[in-house]
Amino acid sequence: MRRKTLIFGLCLLEVTCALSAKDKKSIPLYKDAKAPIEKRVDDLLSRMTLKEKILQLNQYTMGRNNNVNNIGEEVKKVPAEIGSLIYYDTNPTLRNNVQKKAMEESRLGIPIIFGYDAIHGFRTIYPISLGQACSWNPELVEKACAVTAQEARMSGVDWTFSPMIDVARDPRWGRVAEGYGEDPYANGVFAAASVRGYQGDDMSAEDRIAACLKHYIGYGASEAGRDYVYTEISAQTLWDTYLPPYEMGVKAGAATLMSSFNDISGIPGSANRYTMTEILKERWGHDGFIVSDWGAIEQLKNQGLAASKKEAAVYAFNAGLEMDMMSHAYDRHMKELVEEGKITMAQIDESVRRVLRVKFRLGLFERPYTPTTTEKERFFRPQSMDIAAQLAAESMVLLKNENGLLPLVNKKKIAVIGPMAKNGWDLLGSWCGHGKDTDVAMLYNGLVTEFAGKAELRYALGCNTQGNNRKGFEEALEAARWSDVVVLCLGEMMTWSGENASRSSIALPQIQEELAKELKKAGKPVVLILVNGRPLELNRLEPISDAILEIWQPGVNGAVPMAGILSGRINPSGKLAMTFPYSTGQIPIYYNRRKSGRGHQGFYKDITSDPLYPFGHGLSYTEFKYGTVTPSVTTVKRDGSLSVEVSVSNTGKRDGLETVHWFISDPYCSITRPVKELKHFEKQLIKAGETKVFRFDVDLERDFGFVDGNGKRFLETGEYYILVKDQKVKIELVD
Repeated sequence: MRRKTLIFGLCLLEVTCALSAKDKKSIPLYKDAKAPIEKRVDDLLSRMTLKEKILQLNQYTMGRNNNVNNIGEEVKKVPAEIGSLIYYDTNPTLRNNVQKKAMEESRLGIPIIFGYDAIHGFRTIYPISLGQACSWNPELVEKACAVTAQEARMSGVDWTFSPMIDVARDPRWGRVAEGYGEDPYANGVFAAASVRGYQGDDMSAEDRIAACLKHYIGYGASEAGRDYVYTEISAQTLWDTYLPPYEMGVKAGAATLMSSFNDISGIPGSANRYTMTEILKERWGHDGFIVSDWGAIEQLKNQGLAASKKEAAVYAFNAGLEMDMMSHAYDRHMKELVEEGKITMAQIDESVRRVLRVKFRLGLFERPYTPTTTEKERFFRPQSMDIAAQLAAESMVLLKNENGLLPLVNKKKIAVIGPMAKNGWDLLGSWCGHGKDTDVAMLYNGLVTEFAGKAELRYALGCNTQGNNRKGFEEALEAARWSDVVVLCLGEMMTWSGENASRSSIALPQIQEELAKELKKAGKPVVLILVNGRPLELNRLEPISDAILEIWQPGVNGAVPMAGILSGRINPSGKLAMTFPYSTGQIPIYYNRRKSGRGHQGFYKDITSDPLYPFGHGLSYTEFKYGTVTPSVTTVKRDGSLSVEVSVSNTGKRDGLETVHWFISDPYCSITRPVKELKHFEKQLIKAGETKVFRFDVDLERDFGFVDGNGKRFLETGEYYILVKDQKVKIELVD
């Protein structure tokens, strides 16, 4: 009996194993989560038809339709095999419906990747990126991007078209609001921080999304600040200025990039094989994919490169652009182009491989659907709002503080005047995701809360952001005369910066300047609060303002820290990441210009040639005293090591955050170098009476070296200078 039982058990085991093996064989390798990603990609590619491959290289849109009764109809219009969708909804219901179609109605069940422009927040909106750069706190920016990732992923979005790291030196260009200022290194540091925040250590985690570096490349060199137009960029400038942030973002692991609209000295960014294939893929080893900007492939016709959409597809694809965003050039013409031999199957396979690789890394094959949650679970978490407040506070720059007017102490009557005082929308800034004006704490309300029981406040509109209506001037002047101090809130509407928002003059509208002049008649001190998405021309406002606080477009939680700075509860620490010109006519003006052959000449005859507020400018309520900049050695060999230190003491009575900027100057070089270049920065809290040491570990190859017009790196012997504030230390590099 025992023998019969044993035999039966062995037979059962054999059958079970056979069935298990059969089941295992029946599961395609690409669906095996334990298999290496590259093996899964190979397997899936081998099963795909040409049509299926082509559709993976296209991106459509969905989610603009708010009628729930039409959701089914919207899903019906989307091909089950589509590669990507731009998703405009704020909850995952529609996403899951269309993803179900992809998983169950397509032959292979390849999940869709859902993208969205979450630039400086998804629903919890943070300060604009230019403001964030002025915090000089990449760790804090990383945290903000992590919140954006969490909110987006829980809402059905897997991929953000961010960060924008276009080095921009013309504030007439509206998109300066979206980037991190005029310096290549700063853009690179914040690019890497953003990528870490969005993607984390594991992009497949439930609270992470794929990042996208944009716009690749040179978009920020837009001629005369006009959007979308031609850019003239020398090979040297391309490598010196515009490529470094992207290289740093790629090294940080950015999953994707977005091609740019602009020409690059005659070859459009979306058809530029040199930048997209030779540099990005062959030299830097990027293994993700490139998506076009909206309609950029079709726009190759407008740029005079392609005679038809079909020809545009050839140019873009052969240059290395994998995914077509809303041109319908690839889906309509690629099959025909393969048949004509203008595009090869090997090229298609490589492009699809790159798209699939990102999808596998996002874990979409294992978790194609997004769990349904409430808005309370997704948005405005207490820690998210705390980050928003801290980032806003550190982004704000105290530009002027005549006679120590700020903080406002013993001011019993405060007049709050101006079009930005009770304004929600314009505090959000451009590209504000799914932010709503009802989410925003208004400046006036922040001041009311901050000064409750300390001072009486009186509000007057004064004027609108633009126009010629001066009817509110009288009421505003009356409030100013009643007050001990005037808090004047001026600035730009959100639509005045961002995409397609170029301005010929960066001054505020005349009506706002006239209001300021009128209020000055009251004889009371004026604190100017600026809400804007770009540096402004302030040469007429600066003389009549006793203090100026630049708060940028601070997002949903900027009012409280702004009021905290005015009261003195918060010590301002922001420093400019972009120069404020004295006049629009000085543009372009930036700190790291190349030297002039006649440095004693070449100045304007009618105005100063200096900026109003230079790069790195920013005041504090305390005083910082810098010690002597001390290098570890003053002569160093190529294979040697060099570090530099400086002690900074807080000699004031208040704790404060201080940022030390480390610059390098190469006075004599076979390729002329800028007057100075930022190579490192660090921000530390220094308590009153305390001294902190700041350290710069110099990478000789990176920090002293330079590239030529083809990206070849050189390190020449000779003298270099390390600059901190008004100090410079000479270093000799020898063989």
